[in-house]
Amino acid sequence: MSGTGNSRPGRGFGHIETWVFDLDNTLYPAECDLFSQIDHRMGTFIAKTLDLSLEDAHVLRKQYYFEHGTTLAGLIRLHGVKPHDFLDYVHDIDLGVVAPNPELGAAIDALPGRKLVFTNGSRNHAEAVAAKVGVLDRFEDIFDIHDLEYVNPKPSLEAFNRFVTAHGIVAPRAAIFDDLPHNLETAHALGMTTVWIDCRAMGRPEHVSGADWAELPEHIHHRTEALAPFVAAIAAAIAEEAEGQEAPGRDHSAQ
Repeated sequence: MSGTGNSRPGRGFGHIETWVFDLDNTLYPAECDLFSQIDHRMGTFIAKTLDLSLEDAHVLRKQYYFEHGTTLAGLIRLHGVKPHDFLDYVHDIDLGVVAPNPELGAAIDALPGRKLVFTNGSRNHAEAVAAKVGVLDRFEDIFDIHDLEYVNPKPSLEAFNRFVTAHGIVAPRAAIFDDLPHNLETAHALGMTTVWIDCRAMGRPEHVSGADWAELPEHIHHRTEALAPFVAAIAAAIAEEAEGQEAPGRDHSAQ
């Protein structure tokens, strides 16, 4: 997969049966910067709901994100906010900045096995974004924050256990693509093959904090800044390997 990223030695994809994709900053490029819109609406929601200045609301938004995994989890635990009110408000954004990506759709189609979306966002948001990218119909299902009962998001072990149980996933035979390195720590602990979508160029704290690595850490097996060509390279390598195994004259008796 030269030219599309870098990888730790000895961790390929030939054994993968289930392909798991995060949504935001993964299925679309981080350069779309949807999170600037979402962040603004979260701040506005908090300011209105808790009667705070917008500046104080944004401070609280960041605090709850880092302390509770998502801003919503903190608002539910500490203020009794109704999750649907929050999610409907913050995801009412302009998706015009998200472009269709037929290259990604074709690459996902070429992967053998099941494909799922696993997101801390809402299903409605995931469906709208995936449809805009042009990949919604490629996925068997979307596992979202509602399925996680709002207060146990990624990267919690409970979130991953709920996900793999709900879909009957064998973790060591699954690969996951995510822009947040800390989400991949839990995935790695369960035996998944991990792919980090490197968004450090955007400069957001959740992407750059602790991620200035000279080499990939143990919990990240692969890194890429461009999802579509990376997935296409995976699919091509798997197809080439399968073709080689079926080549005429090859002795399969030892397999």
